[in-house]
Amino acid sequence: MKALVKTSMAEGLTMMQVPDPDEPGPTEVLIKVKTASICGSDVHIYRWDSWAQSRIKPPLIIGHEFSGIVEKVGEAVQTVKVGDYVACETHIPCLSCAQCRTNRMHVCRDMKILGVDVNGAFAEYVKVPQTVVWKLSKEIDPTFASVMEPFGNAVHTASVEDLTGKIVLISGVGPIGAMAIQVAKASGAAFIIASEIKEFRKSLALANGADIVIDPTKENLESRVMQLTDGNGVDVFLEMSGSVEALKQGLKVTTNGGAVSILGLYGKEVSINIDELITFKSLRLFGITGRRMFETWYVADRLLKHKKVDLSKVVTHVIRFDEWKYGFELMMKGECGKVVMRL
Repeated sequence: MKALVKTSMAEGLTMMQVPDPDEPGPTEVLIKVKTASICGSDVHIYRWDSWAQSRIKPPLIIGHEFSGIVEKVGEAVQTVKVGDYVACETHIPCLSCAQCRTNRMHVCRDMKILGVDVNGAFAEYVKVPQTVVWKLSKEIDPTFASVMEPFGNAVHTASVEDLTGKIVLISGVGPIGAMAIQVAKASGAAFIIASEIKEFRKSLALANGADIVIDPTKENLESRVMQLTDGNGVDVFLEMSGSVEALKQGLKVTTNGGAVSILGLYGKEVSINIDELITFKSLRLFGITGRRMFETWYVADRLLKHKKVDLSKVVTHVIRFDEWKYGFELMMKGECGKVVMRL
């Protein structure tokens, strides 16, 4: 089969022919991939940065955001059948640690990640355990089905706190931030402020429903937010940029007793005044990783099935699998939302 492979410990990827996956074991599912989308972590692997060097062991088929059709199932598989339209959870849990046994599989202590620790989905076929397979509602457009995984990140980040009637600040409007704007709106947020410095992503924020976009490099974010909120600050702050300065600014403008969800990754130790910015303000902080399995998936599926969220405003490019280089170029330039590849 055709696959996109990290072949060596250096920058780049290779499109090549590789053996088809083995026959599925008793609890495994073989899926024919129909669409796959490019994630920021795939770009890290392409660039072979410090994170990739510490984690990836070539040769490896990369990619984890995908949708497809079940081709074969193991004899003990009960959750799906041949012909089902599916997407998959990226996090492959061990099912035996304390977290897995107490409904916290998304933070399994022995987690494997598709396309990072095991062969992934940038290929014509992928084999996964039935534990991670999600049967999609037929109403979900196949063009957007591969985006279910990052959409789940947006849902998880925006749903740890009731947003009804709340004023929400979202910093960093990449694809997940853009989706979080729509989720916040669907959840009843009264007013959504986006903080973003890139021109393309400012437009993305407005297209996805932000009430106002603030560029903190061009105006004082704290003053502007306080003006917009009658001096109270925002009720909920969703940090998605991975910028330490954005984190500090967001904590500063979150109202006393407010809530903060942190999805952004900083790649280093972060120094902040905890007393001033968190403790004395009595803020609630939530660290977000992945999606709650499978609570988040139910919510995400329903939002798309009933058209409460429109991913056509987030998926800006749909390309052929053979055009993968163009897709990665767009991602590295930041001139896109989600890029979906059709196999």
